Amino acid sequence: MSAPIAFVDVWDSDDYDLIIDVRSPGEFKEDHIPGALNLPVLSDEERKIIGTKHKELSPFEARKLGASFVAKNIAGHIQSDLKNKRRDFTPLIYCWRGGQRSKSFALICSEIGWRVFILSGGYKNYRRGVIDKIKELVLGLSFVVIAGRTGTRKTDILEGLNQRGAQVLDLEKLASHRGSLLGKLEELEQPSQKMFETLIMDALRHFDPGRVVFLESESQKIGQRQIPRALWKFIKTSPQITVSAPRNSRASTLSKKYNYLTKDRGNLKNLIKKIPGRHGLNRTEYWCSLITQKLWEELSYDLLEFHYDPSYDNSLKNNDRSTIYAYEHVDCSDSVLLKTVEDILSKEFEV
Repeated sequence: MSAPIAFVDVWDSDDYDLIIDVRSPGEFKEDHIPGALNLPVLSDEERKIIGTKHKELSPFEARKLGASFVAKNIAGHIQSDLKNKRRDFTPLIYCWRGGQRSKSFALICSEIGWRVFILSGGYKNYRRGVIDKIKELVLGLSFVVIAGRTGTRKTDILEGLNQRGAQVLDLEKLASHRGSLLGKLEELEQPSQKMFETLIMDALRHFDPGRVVFLESESQKIGQRQIPRALWKFIKTSPQITVSAPRNSRASTLSKKYNYLTKDRGNLKNLIKKIPGRHGLNRTEYWCSLITQKLWEELSYDLLEFHYDPSYDNSLKNNDRSTIYAYEHVDCSDSVLLKTVEDILSKEFEV
């Protein structure tokens, strides 16, 4: 006897054992509900084939071919990913709009005897609520911003806080980017804007409102990804902890941190030429000459002096943050950072 199929509007419920995204791998990669498993009823290539059939032959022939693909793919998922699911397994299934793809998968699961939920409106319904959910979540949280010039190892401070149990929102990690023109993380592709927003929303919803959340001072764009306006507002106005360090020490840190960029000097020169500002052509040519000579620490120092430090100082005009603690580091060593992390953890913060 088949089990019931219910249409629901809520995706984040304990009623579901598993969230199944039956869209194509390409759709899933662009964005998906947190924790969802991709069990596509149509591959990316199969979707293209069906679209072509729809145009060249008829909607009927396209549906017939699509049904054969869907039946084959669902059978494969039942025999693999869902093979060991128990009788009381209760999945939530969604596709683009909660239509044919969801219903096809749900029908088979129901015939097996599993109680199935379908997300009404599918992914589109979920997506409409992401930004509103971010707005709602940030209003219930208290943030403390770690601020400082480039090279002060703010990200490492965040990681140290995170490893010791503090609540940390690492936006650069979520964006797969270090936040400047040279900040693309080696071999990592940035998530889509939609996926970036989903990752932020998912992180926010797991924080305890009774404890502060630490995050780094960022520009509104991290690489090609835009920080949602509601969160950006809090980054600009929340209390901050400032970190400073001598420029030579920061230059040494940067030359090591971005050493992967030195593997392709031609590409690095192209990136350098894209740096905005009023430093002039002569300065850009000088930076390129340092690259040619492989003088990485000198390059880092000069970039800090003539680009990054002035840019940071100028950005302060756009923020309205009060400084609650300030740390003046003699260098950027691990031992100095560890003392700062431990001292921050010993402080009390208003929530």
